[in-house]
Amino acid sequence: MTDTPGRLLTLLSLLQTPREWPGSELAGRLGVSPRTIRRDIDRLRDLGYPVEATKGAVGGYRLVAGTAMPPLVLDDEEAVAIAVGLRAGAGHAIEGVEEASVRALAKLEQVLPSRLRHRVSSLQQATIPLTRGDGASVDPKALTTMAAAVTGTERLRFAYRSGEGARTRRHVEPYRLVSTGRRWYLVAYDLERQDWRTFRVDRVGEAFATGARFTPRELPSGDAAQFLAESMARRGPRVEVVVGFAVPVEELAARLPPYLGPPESTGACSCRLRMEWGDSLEWLAMRLALLGYEFTVHAPDELARCAAALGGRLSR
Repeated sequence: MTDTPGRLLTLLSLLQTPREWPGSELAGRLGVSPRTIRRDIDRLRDLGYPVEATKGAVGGYRLVAGTAMPPLVLDDEEAVAIAVGLRAGAGHAIEGVEEASVRALAKLEQVLPSRLRHRVSSLQQATIPLTRGDGASVDPKALTTMAAAVTGTERLRFAYRSGEGARTRRHVEPYRLVSTGRRWYLVAYDLERQDWRTFRVDRVGEAFATGARFTPRELPSGDAAQFLAESMARRGPRVEVVVGFAVPVEELAARLPPYLGPPESTGACSCRLRMEWGDSLEWLAMRLALLGYEFTVHAPDELARCAAALGGRLSR
């Protein structure tokens, strides 16, 4: 391989696999001399890639973690696998798959060659995810379009379906995407209504960036997550939830999702979760059970009935 840039990319791709490569094996793979491999290793180091060398009969080269992340080289199969995995996670608001994952997907799909984008889309269309059918599934393409518009401060247009089924067209300045653990929401400034709004992403269709840039506005209060929580609190009836746990507050706080709020200590080995809730109590009962601790529902009675029914189904 006489093309130096192409050879360096191939060498980097090999080194990014989690193993140590003998210099002779690398030379054989690339069709060059061990001396050329040593020069190429020096070139990669100059570019910021931390390549470590070990001496001896079984010595070789491997890429180690550095203080900064240099560009990552992926082959076709790896790029497709990562894109499909990120799409599957982003399409359902799985807890832990937050905005950073969506930004990564948006960046990856932006640089994918058309042949790979077609493979990713074909594979996505050929698979059917097993979901709860509660309407939380979103179009990954819409999600990445929104993420890219947020990052690039581009105005968005999209079709939107309200909870009552009314369909409208929206023109917004996107501010942030927020995941609640069940759903994705877009916090944005609605240009036609001249006010801040929150939109459920699973109700968005035909989203596209207009190309028009804007200067981000300041939210009326708090950050995007707080604004979303306040907006949801104003939308409909909410109930006070009080749940007790026989576990130290620090231990529960470490496993409690932020959107459920912070617990409060009631003793050395006990704590309480108190919050306002306006979503499905059945889902909340399931989420509390997933914490892995025994709990006592003090309010509301409906949550206690949901927890008992869930326990009964699991026991049966």
